Amino acid sequence: MNSKTENNDSGLAPPGVAVIGTGYWGKNLVRNFHHLGALKLLCDKNETVLEKFQADYPGLESCLALADVLNQSDIEGVVIATPAETHFHLAREALLAGKHVFVEKPLVLREAEGLELIDIARQNKRVLMVGHLLQYHPVFVELKKLALSGELGRINYIYSHRLNLGKIRREENILWSFAPHDISMILSIAGEQPESVMTTGGYYLHQKIADVTTTHFEFSSGLRAHIFVSWLHPFKEQKLVVVGDRKMAVFDDTQPWESKLLLYPHKISWQNNLPVAAKAEAEQVQIEQQEPLRQECEHFLVSIQNGHRPATDGAEGLSVLKILNASQRSLDSQGRKFQLNRQAGIYEPLALEGKRASSKPAAGANGFSVHDSAVIDPGVAIGAKTRIWHFSHVLSGSKIGEACNIGQNVVIGPDVTVGNRCKIQNNVSVFKGVTLEDGVFCGPSMVFTNIYNPRAEISKMDQVRPTLVKKGATIGANATIICGTTLGRYCFVGAGAVVTHNVADHALVIGNPAKTIGWMCACGERLSEDLECFQCGKQYQKSEAGLTSKSK
Repeated sequence: MNSKTENNDSGLAPPGVAVIGTGYWGKNLVRNFHHLGALKLLCDKNETVLEKFQADYPGLESCLALADVLNQSDIEGVVIATPAETHFHLAREALLAGKHVFVEKPLVLREAEGLELIDIARQNKRVLMVGHLLQYHPVFVELKKLALSGELGRINYIYSHRLNLGKIRREENILWSFAPHDISMILSIAGEQPESVMTTGGYYLHQKIADVTTTHFEFSSGLRAHIFVSWLHPFKEQKLVVVGDRKMAVFDDTQPWESKLLLYPHKISWQNNLPVAAKAEAEQVQIEQQEPLRQECEHFLVSIQNGHRPATDGAEGLSVLKILNASQRSLDSQGRKFQLNRQAGIYEPLALEGKRASSKPAAGANGFSVHDSAVIDPGVAIGAKTRIWHFSHVLSGSKIGEACNIGQNVVIGPDVTVGNRCKIQNNVSVFKGVTLEDGVFCGPSMVFTNIYNPRAEISKMDQVRPTLVKKGATIGANATIICGTTLGRYCFVGAGAVVTHNVADHALVIGNPAKTIGWMCACGERLSEDLECFQCGKQYQKSEAGLTSKSK
């Protein structure tokens, strides 16, 4: 193999590349970058997997930590093939370390994160490329050329089917797993962003993970498109159809190479004021056979060497991400249509008759971020740098302070106040009547109550008993806080405890019912019998409220 990459006449050796993640798709990237003479290092948490790769590729270096990748001066490019939720952190650290980055789809999960990566890449003059593989498929490249040249005439509509039986995932639904490639191709041919997005789907194997989705796009030019994806289909189908008023093109990736791209010069003529279809034989388009992934990998290397912007750069990845997020919102709202807000560059729900348009803030607005599967009711205030994650719901009248982290499947409200720098972990409901002061930690699946003696058939919301959790308090996982209690400053409620009475400042309580067994420092360490913290050196004394610091 020649030491320089194909399609590059510089005569220089290819840039050194590290691949992070060597699993289902990563192994293919390893193979291609190795064949191109660029692969220097593998990074994976699984030592057994690394040992196998080193046996297959003698002399190849490996490591377990990101820092080991970033500290190597001969690594110019970092290729990320890890789960989507890790993309932002890995790509950000690599860009800040001066590395060029190729990240598999999707770019990230949140648009604010995508914008940040694009900005870092621009400031550091680094390449940021997204793995939208089919943009580099020679057949699609030819199809796009035909469409843009006018060979097909005016493009009326595009549809894509990506169907199969498996590989069924649990870390993402079918929309996020299959559709990014199709969105990327459609946007590339259309040359414009859709005005509206609408997605419907089916949940057959898991009630929260869609197995089948259909997404519809409308463009201002009159172009229409749809994407049908499924991993519960009886046979494999990977087909992109582009319908123009002169010719129709079919890219069928399941066919032999010579039949992958067919042109149909069908025409519609009018006879006696009726449209009549005139069918013609399909034309095969001859295209040189090349592996799409190799073309994509070469494109990354050449972009690094020549300083060119990749065809699927960060901006293109962000465009696809915006549509994915809008599609997910539509899917979550049972197929509601989302309209593009051109000034904000985001998709908002159309105000349909009989349905109230959501006032959910966009990710990144005013410095806070909200995952697209979360629901924010009208009349909610959210502080800067606060993050709200998957499937959470903040009800009207609630106020959340700055720099809070609200985990997955959290319910807050209505009319609840959460202070600054609070952390509410997964599966927690903060009901009406509960107030959290600054710096409160609520462990996973802990429980607040607000009615002392509830009945399903009798409304008792006029009997809500307030619960106050004071500054710095920690509530352990699966603990239960009976309403009408106050948890003191910097107290610590052990995992699984049931709190039925007030808890003093700095008290450590465990059990059912919870009892005080010791005292805790503000830094989170247990105090000695003489009320001194061995960790930070603070000394405390007893008071009516519990403990106070002697340093005051």
